[in-house]
Amino acid sequence: MINRTLLLASSACIALLASPAHAETAIDASDAHDASDATDQSTAENADIPRGDVIIVTARRRQETAQEVPLAISVIRADSIESTGNFNVVKLQQLAPTLQVYTSNPRNTAVNIRGIGVPFGLTSDGFEQGVGIYIDDVYNARVASAVFDFLDVEQVEVLRGPQGTLYGKNTTAGAINITTNQPTFDFEGRAEVTLGNLNFKQAKAAVSGPLSDTVAARIAVSSTSRRGTIYNVTSNRWINEQDNFGLRGQLLFKPSDDLSITLAGDYSQQDPECCGTVYVRYGPTQRRANGQFPALSQALGYQVVSTNPFDRLTDVDASLNAGNKIGGASLRVKWDVGPGTLTSITAWRFWDWKPENDRDFTGLPIVTQSQNPSQQDQYSQEFRYNYSGEKIDFVVGAFGFKQRIDTQGTEAHGPASSRWTLNPGNVPVGDPSCGPSATNQLACDPSVLDGLTARNTQYLKSTSAALFGQLSWKVTDQLTIQPGVRINYDKKSGFYQREVFDGQGNPVLFGQTDPVKVAQRGVFSPQLSAPSVSDWNFSYDLNVNYKITPDILVYGTYAKSFKTVGINQNGLPTDASGNPITAAGVIKPESVNHFEVGLKSQFWDRRATFNLAAFRTEIKNYQATVTNGQLGVLRGYLANAGKVRSQGIEADFKVRPSDRFSAYTNLAYTDAKYVKFVDAPCPPELSGGTTVTAGQTPDAPGTVGGLSPANCDISGSRLPGVSKWAFSYGAEVNLPVNLLNKDGQVYLGWDGNYRSNFSSNASPSIYTWVKGYGLNNLRLGFRGEGVDVYGWVRNVFDVNYFELLQVGPSNTGLIAGQPGDPRTWGGTIKFNF
Repeated sequence: MINRTLLLASSACIALLASPAHAETAIDASDAHDASDATDQSTAENADIPRGDVIIVTARRRQETAQEVPLAISVIRADSIESTGNFNVVKLQQLAPTLQVYTSNPRNTAVNIRGIGVPFGLTSDGFEQGVGIYIDDVYNARVASAVFDFLDVEQVEVLRGPQGTLYGKNTTAGAINITTNQPTFDFEGRAEVTLGNLNFKQAKAAVSGPLSDTVAARIAVSSTSRRGTIYNVTSNRWINEQDNFGLRGQLLFKPSDDLSITLAGDYSQQDPECCGTVYVRYGPTQRRANGQFPALSQALGYQVVSTNPFDRLTDVDASLNAGNKIGGASLRVKWDVGPGTLTSITAWRFWDWKPENDRDFTGLPIVTQSQNPSQQDQYSQEFRYNYSGEKIDFVVGAFGFKQRIDTQGTEAHGPASSRWTLNPGNVPVGDPSCGPSATNQLACDPSVLDGLTARNTQYLKSTSAALFGQLSWKVTDQLTIQPGVRINYDKKSGFYQREVFDGQGNPVLFGQTDPVKVAQRGVFSPQLSAPSVSDWNFSYDLNVNYKITPDILVYGTYAKSFKTVGINQNGLPTDASGNPITAAGVIKPESVNHFEVGLKSQFWDRRATFNLAAFRTEIKNYQATVTNGQLGVLRGYLANAGKVRSQGIEADFKVRPSDRFSAYTNLAYTDAKYVKFVDAPCPPELSGGTTVTAGQTPDAPGTVGGLSPANCDISGSRLPGVSKWAFSYGAEVNLPVNLLNKDGQVYLGWDGNYRSNFSSNASPSIYTWVKGYGLNNLRLGFRGEGVDVYGWVRNVFDVNYFELLQVGPSNTGLIAGQPGDPRTWGGTIKFNF
């Protein structure tokens, strides 16, 4: 393992030893000629306008200014990312209100835009994300890449709405397009160190420069560590810490102005003790009284360490780990051929996930082991040809993708599981005899489930190929019509095998009639499935945009998109005989209809920008996570909801009247709901009781000992994880000063964000609504030529809030959660050369 400190020190020394030179923010050296016309024109038109207002993006796979792109896009540049402390996609949602990121660990991370993208809950490898994540044109199939620190990033573009034509099959909600700084033929370097409370330490360094007249190189390295925010009284350690390391290297070969070849490699590692939860509350379910959390805790002699979640105390007793490694290599070739540019991107990426979890959320030995380590390899190849003419621009291309994921899962139960899991509800509290029935005797015998282990072996093979194209026809100088098409082929095959063993290592099999084996099989049942499916899909879009004036653009978009077919990879529901229901192995692709209109404008001599978008997205066969009440289904499974819909309005405003002051605000109203979902999983208040039969009516929610529906109709309910209202805002003011013989600026910056309440359960529950909250951050510093020093405070008012609430196992009424970060503070010093 490379020593982090040595790498950082070496990079910083290289920067210090080389000749200092002030570096302006630059476009990719290999792409500079592509943007020169747009940039020169914008510069000429804005010669007397404050610097920094021309933003170059690649949202349409070519270089152009952000205000010329007829789609809803949020552009967050490196200086904003760094100054606000949003150093990964999870934190980036504070700057982009319609971006929602929820994570219980790196694997179980949901990235949504406008409330849609991926179903809320535990992740299955058998379906795709609805928000594509791209780093330097390379598609990252697993959302785990989103939880790593940004490494030498130039800017992040959040593209809102379906992007299926140019960005592929799995962008039904949008795409996150991350661009890193590229090698330069002028020497430049930077070093940054941040220290803060909670033992926060972050160091970054990057160096770029020529190796010869035709070869340039760039290397960047970063390291982040921080003490955890929850104290575990069982292990006497702070958990949910940060421990990140990243390394990126790039070589640019530019033998002529017409050809550039970039070879890039990166490696990132996380090794925190994570991710634990705290007790939040008890919410009555329909389990019988003695099967509810308070009665079970009393019977087992258990008391939660604190009933106030913001004491940040827990007592989870299983090992915790969120070991995560991701990296790869890519080769990008850009060749100007005649009137267009041919681009080839060849990439390989890997992901190695080594988790350990406490799935019962308590200090009781119920689930003593829960881990599903995975290894992924993916290969992708994309070819694009971009043509730009007086009346016609177009992009055509082909994309190929191959992926394999292997997973080895282990879930084991401990001595407290029998009472917790098998208790039918009529066991007298504190009675060691546990009642006369055989079922009660099993429930009160710790050895029945102690050591019960399920071992899962699974793999997924996925292949995809596509042809795509997008045309821009400039009908007049003001009117442009832009159609796009994509045809996509997908093939997926999976394998899942669950083997079950009792505490003595004996297999648990179907056909065994011993009551102990029957009880064990009710918790984990053996299973074997091998779903396979292939599918063709055709998607298209049409955008019409019109420039009312050079600074006012209006547009309208219709997109027909899809999310590819899926398979169930975490086990299938079973029939009355315990056999897998094979028909549930395949999930239909999502069918998306999207409508959007928008306005992009600049005024006050382009010192102010105001953008507005209104949208409506309808998805049929929405891929959702469901359960059917069977304990033997380890993690629930995937199925299609009838229809969901998301609609809303977004507004972005920024103003920079002078170099002394700038401000922005972004507002989003999102109305996202299930239009039709008649067989959804029930929320906890309607679960745990005896399932109704023909002629029976379920009892009211939270009726202890009541009758529960087999499933629930949640049509009309809000989609999980989405706030109806969200906005962000910020401002910075500065004054010129001379400090230590350096001319520069003293500046004061403030930024914040607010989100209204959202549901933290797949089916909305009265127990898992996260209250709305607002966070504010402050920074004060000095910036001069080559140096920036500032102090910062985040969550200034020390707001208590939850990032996520989770329902405990077995419908006992336990609700656990992950508190958000408390107030933090620190200082940063940056040097540029």
